[in-house]
Amino acid sequence: MMVRVALYARVSTMHQTQTQTLDQQLERLKAHVQEQSWSLDDKHIFRDDGLSGASLNRPGLDRLRDTVRFGEVDYILMTAPDRLARNYVHQMILLDEWARFGCQVQFLDRPMSQDPHDQLLLQIRSAVAEYERTLITDRMRRGRFAKYRAGVLLPWTRPPYGYRVDAEHPRDPNGVRIEESEAVIIREIYALYLHEGYSLCQLAKYLHHQGIPTPSGKRLWGLATLRAILRQPAYTGKVYAGRSRYRAARIRRSATHPIGQPHLTAVELPVETWILVATVPPIVTQEQFDLVQQRLRQNKSFAKRNNKVHQYLLRALVSCGLCQAACICRTTDHGKYQYYLCSGKQKAIHSRKEHKCPARFAPAQQLDDLVWQDLCVVLTHPQSLTDALQRAHGGHWLPQELQARCANLRRAHTHLAKQLDRLTEAYLAEVVPLAEYQRRRADLEQKAHALEAQETQLMTQADRQAEVAALSIAVEDFCHRVQTSLVNATFEQKRQLVELLIDRVIVTGEDIEIHYVIPTTPASEHIRFCHLRSDYFCTPDLIRVANFYPTQ
Repeated sequence: MMVRVALYARVSTMHQTQTQTLDQQLERLKAHVQEQSWSLDDKHIFRDDGLSGASLNRPGLDRLRDTVRFGEVDYILMTAPDRLARNYVHQMILLDEWARFGCQVQFLDRPMSQDPHDQLLLQIRSAVAEYERTLITDRMRRGRFAKYRAGVLLPWTRPPYGYRVDAEHPRDPNGVRIEESEAVIIREIYALYLHEGYSLCQLAKYLHHQGIPTPSGKRLWGLATLRAILRQPAYTGKVYAGRSRYRAARIRRSATHPIGQPHLTAVELPVETWILVATVPPIVTQEQFDLVQQRLRQNKSFAKRNNKVHQYLLRALVSCGLCQAACICRTTDHGKYQYYLCSGKQKAIHSRKEHKCPARFAPAQQLDDLVWQDLCVVLTHPQSLTDALQRAHGGHWLPQELQARCANLRRAHTHLAKQLDRLTEAYLAEVVPLAEYQRRRADLEQKAHALEAQETQLMTQADRQAEVAALSIAVEDFCHRVQTSLVNATFEQKRQLVELLIDRVIVTGEDIEIHYVIPTTPASEHIRFCHLRSDYFCTPDLIRVANFYPTQ
């Protein structure tokens, strides 16, 4: 039987790619394939150039995982475990996944088997690789900050709009020069914002009408891009490092889109902690920059997002089902009419879309009343929640059915044991030859293993059913506790309950879809679903239910 093999190679930096270390890995792997007379297809050679082993988000690795899932290869060959991943948990995830699909992994430098000692050694080596990566990261960070303080290294991954760097030495502060064609635009932006009283929206419209492309080459200027230009201290001639630190995001970027790769959030640090790296040719004066910062702070306090005059029960919880964008609140005719408006209907400056969304305005009061009534029904009749919980866990076994299956498995075990005893007695009496005895015994042992696997699976299902039953009791208890306060709830109480129990209301034409999130533990009653980010995929403290209501 011809063995189908796949090769995987990875290097962490583009410098390693340029010095042929990745090609050297592939040459070693191909030579081993030829020695073993294995079958290798060129499409089964996977590589990741300049990607860290600390993340599983690698194109080559993703294609390899898909190939294994489709059953196209029998072996995966790599030079060492740290080429697969630098994180022990990531290594175990991949190895277990491939083992489930019947694919074996072999490392040239450190061959491994299923022997417990080899598995322990693999775990130790994985932990050492993770430690080495952490140590290297810390040393690089300390060395980078030392160079910042010495003024020999720019903190830019790419220069700000309006500057160019030396192509041969892109991180050298002495190679920074002004790009006059872009510097003119920056000076115009500062002048219009400071002296002409332009808002960010007016600046974006002006630049768009003038046909000036954005720093990334797009047609439509974004408000965030303009704000970043107005807050960039390098335009005063001073380059700083350590201006911000990054933390994990606290809410999801979108309630209607997959999470994907989470993005960190930048938090600006106090000015006194910034590290002055170098001085470069200035584009604007320090006085202009300070006046612009003062106006930005003043405008922030008057932003519409800080206007809470009008009450909206579903504020920041409504999304458009047509374009998947979030809906904003709008009040017209001196507060007479209130709507939830798809942000895709705004001007291109705000929505960053060439065409407006065709969705209609959603009357706020009608939508609020409909969602609140449905929420009251759900909490008053928690049976729908427990049914959804059962469906989410793949259904449940009735107690009598579970007992019947356990009894059948016990009888089958007893029957196989008796067959094995009779077969052994026949062999000892020389009625059955040795070869026939071994063959029949192997068949019986295989059936016994299959029964044991079924019994293990059945016990797992029983444990899961017990867990689901406990969650159902917790859900019903929560619903009973809040039922009494539904009738006389104030707007603030309704808003608090809606924020806790509703993840998203999606309006598509005249159809409304409500996504509920029900807490199952006392601790989860104080955690909003949107604050969990990716944790909600596996947390047992919340369950998610969707109700769909066509309004026609």
